[in-house]
Amino acid sequence: MTDREILRDLASQYAEMANDIRNAEKEKLFRAVNGRRMIRPVVLIDEIPWNQLADQEEMKIKCMGDKERSVEWFFRNQMYRFRHFPCDMFLTPYIPWGRHIKVGSFGVEIHEDVLVADKGNNIVSHAYIDQLPDEESIEKLHAPTVEADEKADQRDEEWLNELIGDILPVRMTGLSYAGFFEPWDDIAMWRGAEKLLWDLIDRPEYTHALMEKLLSVRMEHFDRLEKMNLLDSCGPYMHCTAGFADDLDTSGRITRGNMWGRGAAQIFASVSPRMTEEFEIDYAKRFFEGFGLVYYGCCEPLDKKIDIVKKLPNFRKVSITPWADVDKAADKLGSGYVLAYKPNPAFVATETLDESAVENEIRRALNACKRNGISCEFTLKDISSIHRNPKNLERWAEIAMHIVEE
Repeated sequence: MTDREILRDLASQYAEMANDIRNAEKEKLFRAVNGRRMIRPVVLIDEIPWNQLADQEEMKIKCMGDKERSVEWFFRNQMYRFRHFPCDMFLTPYIPWGRHIKVGSFGVEIHEDVLVADKGNNIVSHAYIDQLPDEESIEKLHAPTVEADEKADQRDEEWLNELIGDILPVRMTGLSYAGFFEPWDDIAMWRGAEKLLWDLIDRPEYTHALMEKLLSVRMEHFDRLEKMNLLDSCGPYMHCTAGFADDLDTSGRITRGNMWGRGAAQIFASVSPRMTEEFEIDYAKRFFEGFGLVYYGCCEPLDKKIDIVKKLPNFRKVSITPWADVDKAADKLGSGYVLAYKPNPAFVATETLDESAVENEIRRALNACKRNGISCEFTLKDISSIHRNPKNLERWAEIAMHIVEE
């Protein structure tokens, strides 16, 4: 088969799945959860070790052209999930294709050594080399340049429409992650975890100077994207969470006022609530002013920091990891918010899935939310390994869906 024949066949299969009435029902579930009027919890699976699924026949790439292979990967990736562990996965009734937007550097590059344990997996061990050792070096930070190539966008859109447009609509997408404010992820990669943590204690003036500078350049960068009309709504998903929300009218031009803001400080897992508020939340509050909604947290345990997270403007949803006490988190959160629980990915990394452990974890989180009248969702993510056994994901999905559909 030619590349064209392969892609048109895949597009037809995908379109049939995306136009299924059950797909529309998923959008209702997403909106209900984010609107704090949950019909039932949403269940998702994301951040999958695709290298451990590469030998599956359905995942084998057959196209020869580079752009064609990108389109093929989208179809195969989405349909494999939908067939084997869909949970509440939503398939867009169009093919999203990224606009040609080139974002420059913030003025500091990452220098690191890495250790690879699983070839082909993007989960590796990092040792970072400090690029911001003093206040003088902070001045290297600046808002990045932004270039948009509208002619290239038009060429791609015309090419895709000619290729599969009669089967599936094409949607050119902007930058949906521009509303992310996770400066400590960047600082950790520019400096290394140990140095930045010591400096919270030993050099607080330096740390505040760094955060002030980074907040300034991040806000300048976002303002530039907004003025250039390069922003995009997150659509059905926003980094491993349900994104659809009735509060956000995304029918027109996308600005901070009708998009999600997304924050986290993962390296602050062992930092006290007082210091977290001083060095993270107080800055995040300034960045998120004016956003439609805010979702906060990622892999850091926040059960002891719910009170300060709730101080964020337009705060709606919080991420609670398996390393947090979900009962304490739910009790402190209370109704009026959404709890996004992240089940333990270690359970699917073993040779044999411990089904009782999976069930007990989900039921505990669900009961904590029910007790407090909280809308909730479950997203299995950060999956670095499935022990090269796809059945682990499939069985996890079956257990989770059985529980939430009861």
